[in-house]
Order: sequence, then structure tokens, then C-alpha cells
Amino acid sequence: MTLLEATLLSPLLGGLLLAIIGHRPVAGWINVAVGVVTFGAALAMALQVFEHGPQLSSGRMFYIDAFNVYLVVLTAFVGLTTSIFSRPYMRHEVERGRVTDRRLRLYHSMYQCFLFAMLLALSTNNLGVLWVAMELATLTTVLLVSLYRTPEAIEAAWKYFILCGVGIAQALFGTVLIYFAAENKLGGDRDDTLLWTVLHSSAAGMDPAVITLAFVFLLVGYGTKVGLVPLHNWLPDAHSEGPTPMSAVLSGLLLNVALYALVRVKMLVDASLHTNLAGQLMMGFGLLSFTVAGLFLHRQHDVKRMFSYSSIEHMGLITFGFGMGGALATFAALLHMTVHSLTKSAIFITVGHACQLAGTQRIDQIRGLIRTQPAIGWGLLIGTVAIAGFPPFGVFISEFLLLMATMKAWPWLTIPLLVGFGVAFAGLARHVQRMVFGEPPPGQRPVEANMLPVVLHLLLVLWLGLSIPVFLSSWFEQATLLISGASPL
Repeated sequence: MTLLEATLLSPLLGGLLLAIIGHRPVAGWINVAVGVVTFGAALAMALQVFEHGPQLSSGRMFYIDAFNVYLVVLTAFVGLTTSIFSRPYMRHEVERGRVTDRRLRLYHSMYQCFLFAMLLALSTNNLGVLWVAMELATLTTVLLVSLYRTPEAIEAAWKYFILCGVGIAQALFGTVLIYFAAENKLGGDRDDTLLWTVLHSSAAGMDPAVITLAFVFLLVGYGTKVGLVPLHNWLPDAHSEGPTPMSAVLSGLLLNVALYALVRVKMLVDASLHTNLAGQLMMGFGLLSFTVAGLFLHRQHDVKRMFSYSSIEHMGLITFGFGMGGALATFAALLHMTVHSLTKSAIFITVGHACQLAGTQRIDQIRGLIRTQPAIGWGLLIGTVAIAGFPPFGVFISEFLLLMATMKAWPWLTIPLLVGFGVAFAGLARHVQRMVFGEPPPGQRPVEANMLPVVLHLLLVLWLGLSIPVFLSSWFEQATLLISGASPL
């Protein structure tokens, strides 16, 4: 069995096993064990790619290079740490009566199937399989969002299903258009015209009009999954009504996978058009999402909805960076994808414990966390400081690099970025400081909190802010060269 097969089969077989025994007390540990195997295989595969370069499977159905392999490792790692958090969290939900044995089995099974769908989307070389994997990720998360079966959860799940279903249909039409352009260029007697490696090598001769139209549909389609404004409405509802572990992997992983698909298509469009039209469209949607989400942070009353808008803000910033192109902006966007995933998943884990402690998700009823349970209070405070872009955390470095790239390429856009940073920080600070330092309500008792994933994530983000390891920097440089065609200085 190859390392890629182990990476993909571990969550798939784990999901099938948990569909049978996922309601038993040992299921939480099995969920963690599957995560350990998946992460170990992904890390070993990444080291192999780092040493020997890109790898193409024998049937050319899978392709691993510096760009997607680091996202595979990141997905497996966050999936593992979130499973460690979800074991006591879901047990507490069962004790509260919010989750039955049948729904617990569904949760554990769909959690691993969701990870399988994301890993499949990241590793496939076929744009059609990529679309299928994104649709599978949509279906599994619909079941996770509706897990509690409350009217609000069911409404959020239907909203997610309809909006993302419409979006994924647009992505399908864009994929068909790419196939049409490739068939006209390569001929209709081939069965490899949807393979990304074939398309990328032949992109220069494709019809520019068809490729441009295809990118528009794919931007709308996959942009819906990224949560770009005005296609973002499903994201806050899905976060607020689903179980918190789902919010951690949804915000920290799925949005990255959708953006990965969009960047892969952008590479084809750039090679075909030899212009930055695709990048300018991504910059426009990214800056709009960054600005609107920052303003909406001030109006939230649900803590999970608030941090979901923070995710929209940061994904808009990353989309803006990839759209800008160039070595520095691409390197910064790659780094920001990493530190945002680590920080935001840590925040949602902390928020999950805080909501169990307070018995509610309403911001005005969560008070005095640092007095009632200091570990949760400090975790939320430090996580918020990190995601707001304060030094010495890695988010500061990636945002600083993006600002430098903007000042170099689009100087007049530096002002709206700086204003957006200030608006977003003010929105987070006005809510979080009262949750952490306010007067705790009477009768509030500590809960069992597993803060190990939070500590690990925030230490990694701190490490990336102080000094990016040489191997990781080389990784990002190789991915930057693949995406933008230029190595960072």
C-alpha cells in the first residue's frame, strides 16, 4: 500500500467502521486512532515529496506536489487534533441529552467521511473527481450541521445544502466548459482531458473566451464554498447550529480546500490568457469579503457566528493575496492559510468549551471565563489576539507580508486593508473582552475541557511568527514557484 492510499483509505475505512460502532464509548478513541494513522501517512508522504519532487500515480488519477501536499498534512493534522477535542465534547453532549446514540454514530462516521472527501479533493489529478469530492464534502457536512435536529439546525442545513448545491452546480458547468476547451485543443478521442497535469501543459492553446467563461462559473461555484461575499450566507448559520468540532474543521479546513480548487483553476486560466483577469476577479471578491465580514463582526450576538464572520474575513484576505499574484503575495497567502487554519480551529475548540460552561452561545451571557475556568479564558483571549494579527504570532507575519505585496503592486489598496484590519479588531475586542473579563454569572461551574489541541495550535502559530522553519519555508517557496512562476526573495 502506498502512502497516498494509506492517507485516503484510513478515514474512509474509519468512517465505515464508525458507522457500525460509532455510538459506543470506545468510538471516540477509534476516531482519534484513525486520525493518528491518517496524519502519520500524510506526513510521511509529504517528506517523500519534499525529497523527490512531485509524484504522479500510475493511472495519473492522483497528483501530489508541493502545493497540495502541505494542505494534505494540514488537513490531517487539524482533523487529528479536532478529534482529540471532540471525544470529551461529544460525550458531554450525550450527557446533556442533545445527542442520541444513533446521532453520535452518525457524527463519528460523517466526521471521517468528511476528512476523506477533503483529502480526495486535494490529491486528485482529475477536475471531475475534484468536483465529486467537493460535493461529497457538502453532503457530509449537511448531515453534521443538522445533527441536533432542532428547527434552527435543520433550517441551517437546508440553507447550506441549497446555497452550496447551487454553487457546486455552477462549478460543474465551469468544469464542463474546461473539458470543452481541452477537447477542442487536444481532440475528442482522448480520456485524459480533465487531468490537471494535461490541462496545465496544454493551457496555452485553449480558447480564451471559453476559459474565461469557465473561470467565472468556477469562481461563483467554488467561491460559494470558500464563503466569499455575497455567497457567504450559509456559513454563519452552519457554524452556529452544528456541533463545535464541525465548526473547527469547516472553518479551518473546508474553506482552504475550496480555495485550493479555485487557485488550481486560476493557474490554468493564467497560462491560457497570459493576463491577470482571473487574479483581478479574485482580488475584487476577496477585498469585498474582507471588508463586509469585518463590519458584520460588530453586529453579532452568537459567539460562533461572530468567529464565522472572522473566517469569511480571513478567507477574503487569502483570496485577495492569491489574486494579486507575484511571489511575495502568493507566499504570504500560503502562510496565512496555514496560520488561519491553526488559529481558527483552536478558537472554535475554546469557544465550544466556553459554550458548554455557560450553557449558551449568546455573547451577552458568556462572562468571566478567566475567573470561572482560566484555561478557557486564556485560550480564547490568546487565540483572539493571534487571529487579530498581533505580533509575535504567525498571523501578523502573513498579514504584514500581504501589506508589503499590496504596497508594491497596488499601493492605493493599502488603505482599505489597514482600515479593514482595524475594524475587524475592534469588532472582536468589544465582544471578547467582556466574555473573558466580565463578571461571571452565579452558579457557573467548570466543565471538563481538553485544551491540549488549543495549546498545540497556538504554540505552532507562535513558532511560525518567531521563525519559520527552513523545511516549511522551502515548502512554501516550491508551492509559490508552482502557483506564480516566481520564487520569493
